[in-house]
Amino acid sequence: MQNYQTEKLLFVMEKYKHNMKIGLIGCGYLGKIHAKCIKEIVNLDLVGVYDSSHEVVQEIAEQFATKAHFDLQTLLENCDVVDIVAATTAHFELAKQAIIAGKHCFIEKPLTATVEEGEKLIELAQKHNVIVQIGHVERYNPAFIATLPHLTKPFLIEANRLSKFNVRGADVSVVHDLMIHDIDLILSIMKSEIIDIQATGCKYLTEYVDFATARLLFANGGVANIKVSRVSEQPLRKMCIFQPENYISVNFQEKKVEKIEFQNNQSCCTEIPIKDCNAIVTELSDFIQTVKENGVPKVTLNDGLNALHIADKVVKKILTFVK
Repeated sequence: MQNYQTEKLLFVMEKYKHNMKIGLIGCGYLGKIHAKCIKEIVNLDLVGVYDSSHEVVQEIAEQFATKAHFDLQTLLENCDVVDIVAATTAHFELAKQAIIAGKHCFIEKPLTATVEEGEKLIELAQKHNVIVQIGHVERYNPAFIATLPHLTKPFLIEANRLSKFNVRGADVSVVHDLMIHDIDLILSIMKSEIIDIQATGCKYLTEYVDFATARLLFANGGVANIKVSRVSEQPLRKMCIFQPENYISVNFQEKKVEKIEFQNNQSCCTEIPIKDCNAIVTELSDFIQTVKENGVPKVTLNDGLNALHIADKVVKKILTFVK
């Protein structure tokens, strides 16, 4: 078995010993950011872009000195991996075609529009032996990375993620757009089954939920409280992680982490050093390296599906009260 794995790894490394070719699918607001980030990654060539809008894809192709593709299959024929940054409702069909074509996929969160679609992608990825990573970018936020070595026994997490309204992302609920970030982070921290969910929310500007709060109860006794809004005046992306001996304050927006400890009836606040980086560049680079090594992504298809599953449950709870 070991010889087989070694031979397989050597084969993959030989295949990708030259610059890897990546195709970008989706040229909207976030797609442009991804194109810029791809250009910053060494040994990665942006060989083409695809979008349902011919005008948009031509514009992005010219801006980033690559080829415009008006047919998805022609793009797939000319790349090794794809970066899917289209609307959530299009994720499944786009990823399905890429996986069947044998292309490794990076898919922006949320994984798909429905849990059922996510489950089908897992089956397809296994059948066609391709690597799929989900773009839960906060896993690569330097503030979160700096926090990880200081986690011991988290039992309570308070998360707040507030933003001003932006049409981008308004095609889904604020739970699937914003809260899903914190759901994924909390699942990775707690490492325990959720046994109960309490949630409420409101619709303000869209047909979907725009403000929401959720309380997640875990089998290990842990609790997570999450508040999200896309109708706030002031942006905020912060999480407090409480442990028996301390609590850690994580500011994702300002990229600042503090550990607060208590001794002799006094508190002591220590700022944890952070190694700054561009989180999107880092996650895409990590994906490419994972493909080259035939490894396991930091954020797997199952991780993306689990976060989506909980997000769906939160929205379902909310919609029992909000019509």
